[in-house]
Amino acid sequence: MIKEPIEKAKILLEALPYIQKFAGKTIVIKYGGSAMEDPIVQQSVATDIVLLKFVGINPVVVHGGGKEITSWLKKLNINTGFIDGQRVTNKESMEVIEMVLAGKVNKTFVNMINNAGGKAVGLCGKDAGLIQAKQSTNTKLGLVGDITNINTDILNLLEQNNFIPVISTTGADQAGNSYNINADYAACEIAIKLKAEKFILLSNVEGILDKSGNKVKQVTLSEIDEMIANGTITEGMIPKVESVIKAVQNGVKNAHIISGEIQHSLLLELFTDFGIGTMIK
Repeated sequence: MIKEPIEKAKILLEALPYIQKFAGKTIVIKYGGSAMEDPIVQQSVATDIVLLKFVGINPVVVHGGGKEITSWLKKLNINTGFIDGQRVTNKESMEVIEMVLAGKVNKTFVNMINNAGGKAVGLCGKDAGLIQAKQSTNTKLGLVGDITNINTDILNLLEQNNFIPVISTTGADQAGNSYNINADYAACEIAIKLKAEKFILLSNVEGILDKSGNKVKQVTLSEIDEMIANGTITEGMIPKVESVIKAVQNGVKNAHIISGEIQHSLLLELFTDFGIGTMIK
């Protein structure tokens, strides 16, 4: 009868050195893909984030919402398309993107974290000039923005008062023009500016896959470059991989790409010896 409780105690003991290692550190979590579609997994992610905060880690959440945006654009008969994993955005679709991301998607997840016992605050890139941008140099993308600066004042204030920031990635330029910002790139820039200990992408794949479709447990930057060059990494994975490369090159100690479809994947990656995704070193 006591065997199962002992096994649970062993799990907690396995987590202890990781909790000690990461206590007081900032971890930026990019939340998107299929993890945002299943209510059970959504609640799992929210609960994981609350636990991280309660053991002394500072989670900062940056979320996407691509499928929700596509659904609403279809309902409103607004055409959309993608180039290299980024959504082509015109003025009409920009209004919908901002409403869906900063409104419905953001507040739904903020509410889930709060219901799990956390104190989450929803932000968009316009709040306190958090994400400053200019129009992308790839003009074919339309109102997609390239980030020019991350102003972390509001994030620092929230951390000092024990709040969990949840950020939707629209931004603006100095003239007040709105831009759609790729959530992977935004999370990367925020992780760099905050000098995060880790940058974690919750994705719809289990990690970086080799040509045979097998997950790569650890990979270096040079190995990633080779995988992009030979076509192993393509399409929607490109922004994810580019963002983790930049993060690690600019001071983030480690980046991780993990499946958002597995319940409690954040805890499994951070607090167990084996992990479940790909770690980029």
